[in-house]
Amino acid sequence: MDVNYKVTLNRIKTFIFDVDGVFTDSIIHLLANGEQVRSANIKDGYAVQLAVKKGYRIVIISGGNQDAVRLRFNGLGVKDVFLGVKNKVKILEQFLEENQIDSDTCLYMGDDIPDYYVMQKVALPCCPSDAATEIKSVAKYISPFLGGKGCVRDVIEQTLKAQNNWMD
Repeated sequence: MDVNYKVTLNRIKTFIFDVDGVFTDSIIHLLANGEQVRSANIKDGYAVQLAVKKGYRIVIISGGNQDAVRLRFNGLGVKDVFLGVKNKVKILEQFLEENQIDSDTCLYMGDDIPDYYVMQKVALPCCPSDAATEIKSVAKYISPFLGGKGCVRDVIEQTLKAQNNWMD
């Protein structure tokens, strides 16, 4: 883990997140009708909507493809939601190019193997404390919080505080 990650927080303008294992814990409830239900942390949601209101870009890139995920993020003001993604690096690169965003101003938080290569494409790769070992090896910041238990709030709050945008 890079002890100087706090310096990078001052450059962050775009937050990019995986969903499962980051916004949700690793538990999936399987219902009789085949639906898969996950839990999300309300404090993560608060931080996301605050960041959007403050002008930060929030991007979701997930291999999962549930309508409930899109509805949740749209309700928080997130417009850039990419679900059912097979190649996260390709989606990230296309998004950055189309929106003229420098990867040096981006934070990505992921937790498992599909996030490994995309994390290496941003200035500040982060992960929850229960991320896979391979992910921890490329993270410049490992949140003390578990996936689904406040890790998203942690990185957004630290960034906004570093830029004097948390409480004003």
